[in-house]
Amino acid sequence: MTDPTSPQPAARTADVPSHAGSAALPHARSEPDPAEHPLVQADPETAPGTLGGGGSGTVGSGSGAIDRLRFVGVATRRIARGSDAEEIILGLCRATVPTFADAILVYLLNPLPVGDEQPTNPWVFILRRTDRIPDVSGGLAGDGGGGTATAAVLPLLSGALTRVELRGNGPLAEVLRGVRPVFTDSQVSQQALSELTGAGTPPQERHAILAPLRGQRRVIGAAVFLRRPDNDAFQKDDLQVAQQLSTHAALGVDKAILHGREASVADELQRTMLPDDLPEPTGVRLASRYLPAGKTARVGGDWYDAIPLPGSRVALVVGDVMGHSTTSAAIMGQLRTTVQTLAGLDLPPQEVLHHLDEQAQRLGDDRMATCLYAVYDPVAHRITAANAGHPPPVLLHRDGSTEVVNLEPNAPIGVGGVDFQTVELPAPPGSTLVLYTDGLVESRTRDVWTGVEDLREKLTETAALTRPDHATPLEPLCEAILDIVGPGDRDDDIALLAARFEGIAPGNEASLELEPRPESVRHARRLVRDSLAGWDLTELEDAVELLVSEVVTNAVRYAERPVSVRLLRTDVLRCEVGDDVPQLPRLRQAGPADEGGRGLYLVQRLARKWGATRLSTGKLVWFEMALPGRS
Repeated sequence: MTDPTSPQPAARTADVPSHAGSAALPHARSEPDPAEHPLVQADPETAPGTLGGGGSGTVGSGSGAIDRLRFVGVATRRIARGSDAEEIILGLCRATVPTFADAILVYLLNPLPVGDEQPTNPWVFILRRTDRIPDVSGGLAGDGGGGTATAAVLPLLSGALTRVELRGNGPLAEVLRGVRPVFTDSQVSQQALSELTGAGTPPQERHAILAPLRGQRRVIGAAVFLRRPDNDAFQKDDLQVAQQLSTHAALGVDKAILHGREASVADELQRTMLPDDLPEPTGVRLASRYLPAGKTARVGGDWYDAIPLPGSRVALVVGDVMGHSTTSAAIMGQLRTTVQTLAGLDLPPQEVLHHLDEQAQRLGDDRMATCLYAVYDPVAHRITAANAGHPPPVLLHRDGSTEVVNLEPNAPIGVGGVDFQTVELPAPPGSTLVLYTDGLVESRTRDVWTGVEDLREKLTETAALTRPDHATPLEPLCEAILDIVGPGDRDDDIALLAARFEGIAPGNEASLELEPRPESVRHARRLVRDSLAGWDLTELEDAVELLVSEVVTNAVRYAERPVSVRLLRTDVLRCEVGDDVPQLPRLRQAGPADEGGRGLYLVQRLARKWGATRLSTGKLVWFEMALPGRS
């Protein structure tokens, strides 16, 4: 069918296009004819009740305009209380039965189109809900108690079709195109009701109303209001009531479906932007949790990250974009990418936050976020951190004591013109740093500092359950931390990142600075031989000495400042060579006559892993070797 070009009455049978080559239903008119259906205004002070004149407490011939006004006001408020499609349809059923009708059937498109989406063709209607008055005498149940008086209603309840495929040139499509509710006292409306419900004998004498459910852009379903044959028939004014209720329910379903899709997209967007797996940096263990908010604010901009840095360091990041929407999730992704890029440049924490603040201002005037950026050095056993309006982290010591890390709070990201301050503090082996977003410690019933104290108490309580001189396992610790949030006490996302510092013992590190001269290569080889002998790793001596020679040779050839060489023994053997040349080395295939170009090829063939990172002062080339007996 095609879109109507002019207002048309319900159940018009002429000029119906065929189903082939056209949509099953048009976009119906958005505005009813005010002369034909004047708007009913609800009285918010009126309590719900039955409308006089009808049997079983339903609307009857004696109902007046005031009664209908009261009923519509109460019914629409009940429908509006629903937060999703199912609750809205349930509200429609409960509001109309038994006050307006003895029974109701509600059909909706399946699948329901969202926004500007076009429904699948052909359109399929699914029976989503039915309701009826309690079966006191057995009349509606069909057990013989009501005799033949209710026989015509029974197929619409017990035998109603649960799935209906709309025919483009059928009577049901014609009635739905008309948008307005109709009585089933004409041939077309009777055929439409039979097509929708499968009833062989539809109710006569205006005991049924077929009401299309029109959303913002199209008809999305239909409602059937029924009265028993022994009850008063619907009046002409009841069509206006049916239209008010069906339109209110359809618009509510439309908005609920659109909101649900938007929240789902934002939630999926946010989850895909969070790290799938945390890295396993040297000297630190990591665990994380992310919990979406409740229904009042399903999606926000909370994120966390752990970024390996040169020199076996790791950056720990937690942030929160203000707001709860798809936009917040998208901004979060942009800021997280910016932080990763800045971290790769090995900038100090205050510089990272400064550039992040500039990026947020470029995204818009109202792009606000909080962020905490900390760098852990496992060799120095120290943390360097800067804060931008974020709740302070909590440090759990091995003995179970806790302390709030004293960071200058500063202003949030996006304010501009902020001079971020950096704080350096010790990170003893066995201690745990807990970073989190405000959803963990703040709610409608408590402020941030009360929540921080609750967090400290929970950390101390959980640590007491662990044997002395043993650190609490991270995964159970994260689960215990989330227990401080009650089931009804959360209206914001929660991002949690816990870092257990193990560090690298001084005896597992060996370093040397070399002048950029060719003879410095032999000093690097001597460092390798002496270190591996002391670590009982002589099996690796030949391979590591060869690779160090190749990397150091390339560094001293182009460097102008001293070249650094460092060996670290953990679960792997790691070698790092730093120089002041910013250009990163690139693997290439050397020709037969080339004198160079084979160093990185050897590194790639012999090393477990290798890489190069650009620093603010140059670059760092590193490789790792598996220890003997380890894969």
